Amino acid sequence: MIGNLLRVTSSELEEYLQDSSLLENRVYDDEAEDPNLVDIDKSWEGILFLLTGQNLENSSHPLAKVLFSGQFIDEDQDLGYGPAQYLTPEQVKEVNAEISKITISELSKNYNPNRMSELEIYPNIWDEEDNLEYLTDYFKTVQEVYSEAAGRNEAVITFLN
Repeated sequence: MIGNLLRVTSSELEEYLQDSSLLENRVYDDEAEDPNLVDIDKSWEGILFLLTGQNLENSSHPLAKVLFSGQFIDEDQDLGYGPAQYLTPEQVKEVNAEISKITISELSKNYNPNRMSELEIYPNIWDEEDNLEYLTDYFKTVQEVYSEAAGRNEAVITFLN
């Protein structure tokens, strides 16, 4: 299960909310390279844990919306592992303001491989070496996506495939 973040304009978001097949066509277009589509590999639940101390199933923390907003493009659409979720440009700016302040040093303090294994944080590889760096590198990518989207007044769509 790969986590994905897609930066889109407000009008694109509206189009996808009206017709979710347009989103599916975009993300699964094998012909086109989309510079606004970024994958964060299998790091998504590890990042969620570092931000919230929780797993996806039990996450009620406000920072969970970084990857799982609870606002669905189309609840019936499955882009691989469920429907896509989104944040509006205004919400992106709010999230960016929160996560841009988080340093890698602060985030690293939340790394707890034993607890992550107990919670079965995907992909459940936390007993191996270099996993903290794997997570923090992808967290930097998430920060970059949100920073760019906030600066361009864009929405962010997230999904797993």
